[in-house]
Amino acid sequence: MSTSAQSFTLKNFELQCGVTLSEATLVYQTYGELAGDRANVILYPTSYGAQHADIDWLIGVDRILDPTRYCIVIPNQFGNGLSTSPSNDSNCGLAEDGFWFTHYDNIRAQAQMLREVFGVEKLALVYGWSMGAQQAYYWGTHYPDRVERIAAICGTAKTTDHNKIFLWSLRAALTADPMWNGHGFDGVPDRGYRTYARIYASWAASQPYYKAQLYRQFGYDSLEDYLLRGWEAGYRQRDPHNLIAMIDTWLRCDVGNTPVFQGDYAKALSTIQAQTLVMPAATDLYFTPADCAAEADLIAHADYLAIPSIWGHRAGNPYQNPEDEAPIRQAIAALLQP
Repeated sequence: MSTSAQSFTLKNFELQCGVTLSEATLVYQTYGELAGDRANVILYPTSYGAQHADIDWLIGVDRILDPTRYCIVIPNQFGNGLSTSPSNDSNCGLAEDGFWFTHYDNIRAQAQMLREVFGVEKLALVYGWSMGAQQAYYWGTHYPDRVERIAAICGTAKTTDHNKIFLWSLRAALTADPMWNGHGFDGVPDRGYRTYARIYASWAASQPYYKAQLYRQFGYDSLEDYLLRGWEAGYRQRDPHNLIAMIDTWLRCDVGNTPVFQGDYAKALSTIQAQTLVMPAATDLYFTPADCAAEADLIAHADYLAIPSIWGHRAGNPYQNPEDEAPIRQAIAALLQP
């Protein structure tokens, strides 16, 4: 396991929005050792709001991804505050300025980093949850001969209209704050964070989750306590410009909407050659089982397996929930069999 994150610099990197950054930085973390034949690399892209340290809990000998067998690389997506983001690069803006990142930008940067730093052309697995799953689909569609397996946990290859309504509501919560000036924030958007967190919490877990008050087992003494300390406090650690930047990326997720496929989403999915695990959560409100199953039907070598959980979207990132980790761990072990 590496001791610190590394940075990879891309020169004159052209974004899909049309802006060219003279320098773009991709921050990544590695876990485990690269095999001599370079055939043991697992790429594990980050999810919304997350940085590599937030999602590496599932890396371990007895966890979902085993660093004693694989070299696992977590690239931080653009906009997350570590890689090039509005918070650390004045050349970055938001959609109001005609600036946004896409997953097409993310995977092209990741591919260049893997080639130049690791000498890796082919991946044993691209594993992703949520926005990480979206990036996994982009990898499978745009580099079909470079990806042996895909594990898309609670994510789709195209953001649905229903999902967009959720994202627009998050964006509106932040930009309705008095600190918003039309292009950014002049101070801390306290009202925005508060509203944003409550909208997010209402979608992230299911109705049965809240009815059962499962959050109480983690030390929250009321629903309001859970929303304040379990949701609002966490997102207050993220720069609001970055939160919006990642929303702008999520809104534009569509594997067909790239220069390669010219808007043909079904054609893009049909090009995937990788053995693909499509694994939604049974109660996910963002990426519904029906939407995920419909995509699985368009992929030649796809297996569909839902997580039977009331945790909603968060069942796909079950760091507090070993009952949901177990089926994911078993499914990934089966997927990685020779």
